[in-house]
Amino acid sequence: MHRLAFKQVDVFTTQRFKGNPLAVVLQAESLTREQMQQIAHWNNLSETAFVLPATRSDADYRLRIFTPNCELPFAGHATIGSAHALIEAGLIEPRNGKLVQECVAGLIDVDIARGTDGSQLITFELPPATIQPVNDSDHRELQAVLGVSVVRDRRPCFVTVGPRWLVVQLRDAQTVLAVIPDLARMAINDHRTSTTGVVIFGPHPEGSNEHIEVRAFAPTCGITEDAACGSGSGAVAAFIRATGQTTSLGSQLRVAQGAALGRAGKLHLSITDQSIKVTGACVTCLDGSLDP
Repeated sequence: MHRLAFKQVDVFTTQRFKGNPLAVVLQAESLTREQMQQIAHWNNLSETAFVLPATRSDADYRLRIFTPNCELPFAGHATIGSAHALIEAGLIEPRNGKLVQECVAGLIDVDIARGTDGSQLITFELPPATIQPVNDSDHRELQAVLGVSVVRDRRPCFVTVGPRWLVVQLRDAQTVLAVIPDLARMAINDHRTSTTGVVIFGPHPEGSNEHIEVRAFAPTCGITEDAACGSGSGAVAAFIRATGQTTSLGSQLRVAQGAALGRAGKLHLSITDQSIKVTGACVTCLDGSLDP
């Protein structure tokens, strides 16, 4: 089998080694599903993306996304990182600054633009979200898993955006950063509820550079904590919209994620009644080939 072009990119950052690393295998059509999962397990990153030819005429390319333990129907950091890798490799050319990604969750619209600092900004539109509040039993179990009280009048919700996240609002960003979850107990609960993982968030003080702090945990997928999670932050945006908090928290939100891991991920959420969009930058850290 011939060698495959491979990149490792850092997503949701303009500074290498400060975001969330993603492995991207370009032109991966020769690989079986089992090989993809084995490579993702070996990479031991939160996600490895495999680029394939589109099966639909209205898509530019197809993506399969694997964590160390499983395949995901969609992932935000993989969407942004793969678009960056494809453009950089010269394998795809955006039309009027737009791409369409095909994945298990469907078609994902991707926009390419330039930031005020000259960095390339990549935006995806989140798949439509379905939201289900937790019951009283799951609410109590969740507080035990996190070891902290959730915001009393904002019941946690399962938010499905491809992955199924359990979104939890805490009092403030400081509380979010101080959480030390019981990951073994979380994994049991995630298996029981068929949940990808748990996303917690809380507001930063007024006047801060960022509006909210987000952390995402997915132990059943082999991800203790994700350094910067696009689908998880998008699920937070869907929760904010569904709970009527765009007036108080905002509809254009700067998100910080990864501080608990020594990272400095930066995301931007745009929330309207019609759509949720997630934006981030990306830089390449490794460029070479993979011998499967």
